[in-house]
Amino acid sequence: MENVKTSPAVSGVPSLPMNSIWRTIRGYILWSYERGSLHYDVMVTLILLFVFAAPYWINFKDKPIDRLSHQTGVVIQPDGYGGLIYQIQASALSGKNDAELKEQMLAIIEPITGAAAISKYEPVKDHSGRIQSYKIWVQKE
Repeated sequence: MENVKTSPAVSGVPSLPMNSIWRTIRGYILWSYERGSLHYDVMVTLILLFVFAAPYWINFKDKPIDRLSHQTGVVIQPDGYGGLIYQIQASALSGKNDAELKEQMLAIIEPITGAAAISKYEPVKDHSGRIQSYKIWVQKE
């Protein structure tokens, strides 16, 4: 048998620092660090930075819809069947027909209740027969 001398060959194994970096990244992804360690604190800090700083740069489209507030007084009463009755002053409405009245009533009620449909309404009159307000029964959509 002959003595064969082998020369050190370049192997395809990554160097030690690169192997350590991949092990650290894998630990972050798998959340394998103990609580109180430096890497655990880094992970928690990155999460907190995302939660508090991301809304400044990312538009999550989670802002409420701007709705105009009305200067009218709306009285809300239970109807006894689990629903609500909204009472709006007649002076807040200027509609001449049924469709215009319902449209104006919805414009006043929807900022309070959200999307809704009027099931019925009736005028409330004073002793001389003038309409003082409207009672409105609403179904939420």
